[in-house]
Amino acid sequence: MAEPTAAADAAHEHIDVIEDREGYLAALEVLRAGHGPIAIDAERASGFRYSQRAYLIQVYRRGAEVFLFDPIAIGDMSELGELGREEEWVLHAASQDLACLREVGIHPVRLFDTELGARLAGLPRVGLGTVVQELLGIHLAKEHSAADWSTRPLPQAWLVYAALDVELLVDVRDAVAGLLEEQGKVEAAAQEFQAVLDRETPVRQDPWRRLSGIHGIRSQRILAVAKSLWETRDAYAREIDTAPGRLVPDASLVNAAKANPASKRELAALREFTGRASRSQIDRWWGAIEAGRAMEDLPAIRVPGDGPPPPRAWADKNPEADARLKAARPAVQAVAEELGLPVENLLTPDLLRRLAWTPPEVHDRESIAAALAALGARPWQIDATAQAIAQSFVDGPQEPPEPVEPAS
Repeated sequence: MAEPTAAADAAHEHIDVIEDREGYLAALEVLRAGHGPIAIDAERASGFRYSQRAYLIQVYRRGAEVFLFDPIAIGDMSELGELGREEEWVLHAASQDLACLREVGIHPVRLFDTELGARLAGLPRVGLGTVVQELLGIHLAKEHSAADWSTRPLPQAWLVYAALDVELLVDVRDAVAGLLEEQGKVEAAAQEFQAVLDRETPVRQDPWRRLSGIHGIRSQRILAVAKSLWETRDAYAREIDTAPGRLVPDASLVNAAKANPASKRELAALREFTGRASRSQIDRWWGAIEAGRAMEDLPAIRVPGDGPPPPRAWADKNPEADARLKAARPAVQAVAEELGLPVENLLTPDLLRRLAWTPPEVHDRESIAAALAALGARPWQIDATAQAIAQSFVDGPQEPPEPVEPAS
């Protein structure tokens, strides 16, 4: 590990944000004259705003400099996307930022994800600050990571933080790439990076079912009220572009549904119904409760998923699958340890469960490999795990050795 140096923000005194198209296009010319990969990062206002749009976009390229753009003021930034169309884009935890970058016209074609690469290289902690200190020996303060980036004007301390996030990213990329090269994981990483680019944002069915505490509701009518409250809050949050939980927390919605208040006054008097909009919008929430009570098509208490049941039920429902899963888990774990990477990056638990629940008829390497491919495993994952899984399905779970009685 590199020896830590002084804080990285020492050299930054003042940073400007580009807020007009003239300055934006001029910056593109400087970036075009640079060389090598393009590092990019985006700051959103998660937890403050409803939308997940970018409120600041930071870009760096060697031979150029760091540029901070205000995408709200600039608008479409597809020219930046075209500039880097043939280049490698470097992001940290790319899956978090790709959607908001694409929203303004930036569509990376080649990707190096330093967070994912660090996972594959076996680094125990992969947050950017930790990776920068581990690989570059630089202390990178992260105290503004959860800030409200829709704030205008943005404070200088935040801008310094944002600039450093991207300014060091190309050096991190090179260090991570070196580790992957040493460990023979370059191709695996390339496949994982491409998978991130190809992954589509899933459309959640019944997103209201993600309300914290909703699983404790056993009445369809109360569930209908909770659903109505969630949908009302979501529509209002979208309308005023505010994070839903800042209006009324999840727990308050669930508590209001369970309390079954007899009147608007009783709802307002409910101590468990909190939040900055809980009283100012009381008519809105009471209307939602009445709508839930009047709902004719009541929601089901439980909605079956598209996958196998929870593994705790397998011993009774499907003992053969239970045996396969219990045999395969340690086999895959052993491969992950041998490769020096997290087991969930080698093969997701959901994929292994699906394979164990519905395996191919023949438990040989070729059949298991084909089944893994059909489930969406990448070629490198199949190469690493197919034989071990096939053997575990044949051998079954291994019983621990009998304890040896001490000699008398």
